[in-house]
Amino acid sequence: MFRIFRHYIPKDIVFLGVAEAAIFLLSAYLGVRLGLFVLDGGATLAMEPLSPRALLFAAVMLIAMSAMGLYERDLRVSTGATLLRIVLSFAIGALLVALLMQVQPELFASAGALAISMAGAFMAVLAARLVFVKLSDAERFRKRILVLGAGQSAQEIANLKRKTDWRGMTLVGFVAIEDAEPAIGPSRLVPMEAGVADLAREHRIDEIVVAMDDRRARLPVAALVQCKLLGIKISDTTQFLERTNRKIAIDALRPSDIFFSDGFSKHVFQSRTKRIFDVLVSLVALLPALPIMALTAVAIRLEGHAGEPILYRQTRVGKNGRHFELLKFRSMRVDAEGDGVARWAVANDDRITRTGRIIRRLRIDELPQLFNVLRNEMSFVGPRPERPQFVEDLQEKMPYYALRHQVNPGITGWAQVRYPYGASEKDAKEKLQYDLYYIKNYSVFLDLMILFQTVQVVLWGKGVR
Repeated sequence: MFRIFRHYIPKDIVFLGVAEAAIFLLSAYLGVRLGLFVLDGGATLAMEPLSPRALLFAAVMLIAMSAMGLYERDLRVSTGATLLRIVLSFAIGALLVALLMQVQPELFASAGALAISMAGAFMAVLAARLVFVKLSDAERFRKRILVLGAGQSAQEIANLKRKTDWRGMTLVGFVAIEDAEPAIGPSRLVPMEAGVADLAREHRIDEIVVAMDDRRARLPVAALVQCKLLGIKISDTTQFLERTNRKIAIDALRPSDIFFSDGFSKHVFQSRTKRIFDVLVSLVALLPALPIMALTAVAIRLEGHAGEPILYRQTRVGKNGRHFELLKFRSMRVDAEGDGVARWAVANDDRITRTGRIIRRLRIDELPQLFNVLRNEMSFVGPRPERPQFVEDLQEKMPYYALRHQVNPGITGWAQVRYPYGASEKDAKEKLQYDLYYIKNYSVFLDLMILFQTVQVVLWGKGVR
């Protein structure tokens, strides 16, 4: 894993991104040269600004592919669905470049040159993706992992069962080093006849994860130091799960992990930078959003009865536990909670109106929250704000839940792009783990990544209820 601005990005994804950036740069050059030679009868091009234009082309294409989720390591879709995403990303990229050409005609010499660049890049990207899949699954390039411990902490790692969870890694097994009865099945245990260092050499281990429930009595300190000197990486459960899943496992989290980590800290410069980012993004988003909001208001008014509200105001918990009124377009009947009892939304909820289903599917119902952002009640990116009734209950049941109120809540967030719609306490716990990762590792870079990934959440309707 590479850690870029405190955010973990798998090495293979970084290499893939760099390779595809090179493809787009080369395609821009070749497209312009071939386009002029073949389509424009060998006309000459003033090449002096081509490098910045090629960089702009590559940046637009990488953003389009990122928005389609094509740089998510754990993207779980079929080959056909992946191909569809690539096609859509190229269509979006071509549209954006064509629009830029209206503002800056010199971006490409002609539409023909752009078409040649796109065609060449498309074929090269498909080839790069095929190579990437082959190499990422090749055993010789996989990191070999040994887990030291077989108790409940080790079970957190054993629960990682999806193929995408272990892409680029091979789990060799678990070593039952504690006296307690193992929670791991016998088939996954690795017998230790000699020391930990000898076991690591025998199985060509690249990383040892210390997942012991009680380290005080049996932790083999000398052996782990020896392994460290041999070049073997040593991690604990929390670090491994944070790096692998990009979330913080609260069942394995200890207060010391918060005290001694390089995250969970707020700086004045960081807060001001985020506020400037929020205001700029919200103002830019309002330009295309205002006509959509006007049409939505008309649709809600036509479907409803006279006097029924268009906007829905609901009390939510914000930064430092402050209450504020969250704004949304009304997507449910006005009597959805006529008895005053707060309820989680459920799949195919019969309280949702016809217009409501459409605007929820496209996330249009969230657009009025841009005004919450401008009023500094919310951020564009952050943990989703919950209702006071739910917060009070969840804080009693879940450790560290109050940490999510150290920052402004957001319209979108890391939990929203990584996990489906939360409609239960179990879902709330899962989303909390992603929220804690965001709070711990916040940067403007992570905010931008979340914004790009939000596009594919909207397009593919992930988590809609």
